[in-house]
Amino acid sequence: MEARRRVRHVRRLGIITDIEHQAVDDARAQVLAMLKKRGGPFANAAARAAWRWNPSWPSSRLPQSIPAAGRVAPTGG
Repeated sequence: MEARRRVRHVRRLGIITDIEHQAVDDARAQVLAMLKKRGGPFANAAARAAWRWNPSWPSSRLPQSIPAAGRVAPTGG
């Protein structure tokens, strides 16, 4: 799988820490368990399927860009 190869590569480079990788694995396991049980956000599929956008709601918009100097890279895990 291409994605797994990329993850291994960025782990070797130290871009993704072991702590971050474990957090992703844990989150993946939680999501798969919720899917299996049809729980959490995956519960009540019929109600979600019937949901419709209200035309009176404003359109979504992306926030304006932040200058690169104002961004801070996350640290740790």
